[in-house]
Amino acid sequence: FNELSNDIDFRIESNDNVSMFHLNAGANKIGIGAAPTSKTSEGGLEITVATNDPNLVLTTTDADANLGPNLTLYRNSSSPADSDTIGIIAFDGRNDNSQDVIYARQISKIIDASDGTEDGQFTLQTMVAGTIRDRLNITPTEISLNEDSQDVDFRVESNGNTNMLFVD
Repeated sequence: FNELSNDIDFRIESNDNVSMFHLNAGANKIGIGAAPTSKTSEGGLEITVATNDPNLVLTTTDADANLGPNLTLYRNSSSPADSDTIGIIAFDGRNDNSQDVIYARQISKIIDASDGTEDGQFTLQTMVAGTIRDRLNITPTEISLNEDSQDVDFRVESNGNTNMLFVD
C-alpha cells in the first residue's frame, strides 16, 4: 500500500468512529480513536478516548514471579553524553483560559555516561504559582526536596500526629 510514498492517508472505521485508526501520511503520524493532532511529533502515535477508562493497557499473561508487564522508555542515542535527558513523563491539562499546562512531570537524565561509572538523575516537578518547579531530585550523591527554594512546608505524619516532623 502506498509504495510510491504519496500523501495518502489510511483510515479504518469502527461502528461509531470514522478514525478508529488513522495514519496521516503527510505528517507521518498515527492516531487511534481520532486523527492525530499537532501535539504528536512526526512519527508519533496518539491515542484518544472519550471516557475515563484506561487509554493504554499493557497486559502480560506470564505466570512466573518475574517482572511484568514492562514499560521501557529507551533513548538509543548514537552519541550519549553527560546531562542528556533520556525520558520525560508529563501530566498535562487545561487551565481556565483554555491553555495547555504541564501540571507535573517526571524527568530522567544521564549524569555520567562513562562506561563503568554511569550515573543517573530522577526529578519530580510540579506547577507552583504558574511555574514548573523541582520538588524532588534524586542524584548519585544526594536526595533533595525543594531544590528551587520555594516557600513550601515539609511535613511528615505519624500514627496520630499530623506534624511528627515539620519544617517551615
